Amino acid sequence: MAKYRNNLPQMNGGLFLSDGGMETTLIFHDGVELPHFASFVLLDTAEGRQRLKGYYERYLDIARRRRTGFVLDSATWRANPDWGKKLGYDSEALEAVNTSSIRLLEELRDIWETPETPLVVSGAIGPRGDGYKAGNMNAAAYEAYHAAQIATFEEAGADMVAAYTMNNIDEAIGIVRAAKTLGMPCMISFTVETDGRLVTGRTLQEAIETTDSETGAYPLYYMINCAHPSHFASALAAGEPWLERVRGVKANASTKSHAELDNSETLDAGDPADLGRHYSALTASFPTMRILGGCCGTDHRHVAAICEACLPA
Repeated sequence: MAKYRNNLPQMNGGLFLSDGGMETTLIFHDGVELPHFASFVLLDTAEGRQRLKGYYERYLDIARRRRTGFVLDSATWRANPDWGKKLGYDSEALEAVNTSSIRLLEELRDIWETPETPLVVSGAIGPRGDGYKAGNMNAAAYEAYHAAQIATFEEAGADMVAAYTMNNIDEAIGIVRAAKTLGMPCMISFTVETDGRLVTGRTLQEAIETTDSETGAYPLYYMINCAHPSHFASALAAGEPWLERVRGVKANASTKSHAELDNSETLDAGDPADLGRHYSALTASFPTMRILGGCCGTDHRHVAAICEACLPA
């Protein structure tokens, strides 16, 4: 059931948390094999679903104790046609797994939601290709490519859709247009390199302003993910109107570049307290940033540290 689709609580103020690096946590901490970095395969078994529930519940416990809202992103970052094909999933199987991901989040909401902790069910979308390498299709092709997954989330009753690790403006535009056609609220999260720019060389300002211009400013808001705060802090110039569109951060624990992380065989979990201090500085400088979580290398300890640093005692 789309409980909040027409009135998303994170748009009404207050701090909302999100989870950390799902795939890195499952692989490096829980010892789970995820082919092609795809966590959605766990939705196919009772054991896998229980594993995912346990993963989410570590974060939901933090949110309930601190009385914050929480955005529950589905385990479907890789659940699109190209990655599905590599894993043996046809269109029917992908529809089933994307639907199952929303059902799991609804089950968690039934258990964990309180008046002080609203839980938003969000259908997570990832890039068609690699999150660290830009694709080369036009916006219309990306719109057609991502439409089926968004339609499944709409039918399944997700409150919204969220596209993470976007490194290509055309792909962001295509996703937004597909969501707009279906009347689905959406969020776009861009990732940047160590110089604060997309891998294409475009700036965050260009990415956000162009996406807004080409879609009638349809996204609810934008976020930044899969980069350490030190990589993008300098790209955020205070006082410019586009910054008001940035509502959240899901940063990496590591200061390493995308290329270094891609070639690493061990997990760089960084320092949770230090990451919390970075988030505190960001939220102090940019009060619109109120949706806070983690990405690669982060886990519930990092989100707890972020919460501790950004919320008054």
